[in-house]
Amino acid sequence: MAVTATLELVALDATDIAALASFYAELTGWPAVRNVAGWITLRASDGQEVGFQQVAEHRPPQWPGQERPQQLHLDLLVDGHERAAQRAEALGATRLADGVSWITLADPAGHPFDLCQRAGAGPQLQLFATTIDAPDAPALARFYASLLGMAPLEMAPTDDGPVGPLIVGGGKRLMFQQVSDYTPPQWPDPAHPQQGHLDIMVEDASRLTAACDRAQELGATRLADGATWITMADPAGHPFDLSVP
Repeated sequence: MAVTATLELVALDATDIAALASFYAELTGWPAVRNVAGWITLRASDGQEVGFQQVAEHRPPQWPGQERPQQLHLDLLVDGHERAAQRAEALGATRLADGVSWITLADPAGHPFDLCQRAGAGPQLQLFATTIDAPDAPALARFYASLLGMAPLEMAPTDDGPVGPLIVGGGKRLMFQQVSDYTPPQWPDPAHPQQGHLDIMVEDASRLTAACDRAQELGATRLADGATWITMADPAGHPFDLSVP
């Protein structure tokens, strides 16, 4: 019987998750749908979710370097990215870089995110994709496509050049960015922290071990276990959680 693993959400680490969730809620208009000890989840209008996980000793990334790398970032679509960037700065973001059709900012916890111009997208921000850094972006895209049953999608180059590999499925998208001097996280070592992780759901507890075995066959490493979850690292070192509802 095939094991079904489904991408649930991306979660960002932060010391003050209430402040970080409030920043994104104000910027995007996404409501909070879960608020429990150490965790807050926002939901976009299309049903995609972004979580915020409390980490007392969180060390923010320092983009674009690899001494404390970003590891992953959110790509957000909006019609009027300059206006959105100015609003983000007023809410506490820091502008980092400008391209022809995008603006990179750091949120109040230091996580970079991209505001990407998309005519007709409307004024409310949309989550286009979570983009994950990798030393071999095509290989990491194949890993997640195989694990999650997602399909590759070819994208035309933008005004800023070609884009990385993109996989889609279940109304969610993951994109992969080639980084030549990539430095992986070494969870749970606080000297080499993760900046975020993917939550991946398995249908029920009876299939959790099989999903873990499948991930290991594809190149993942098992890191930690709980009663209803298993933490693993993908082939590029990014932690992700396999869990049951």
